[in-house]
Amino acid sequence: MFKFIILLVLLFLSIFFQLLGFMKLMPLYITSPILFFVLFLFLHSANERKRFKGF
Repeated sequence: MFKFIILLVLLFLSIFFQLLGFMKLMPLYITSPILFFVLFLFLHSANERKRFKGF
């Protein structure tokens, strides 16, 4: 649960930085990969399941 909260805060921060990039206050070529990476981590952790991999 703690990991989910941290990723959620990172997601909101990266969206904020992306908005700053849209307002030309930060370069978009820096903010876009950050948003992509945080979205990837968030979705990967949300879809991660404990699976039985065999013996």
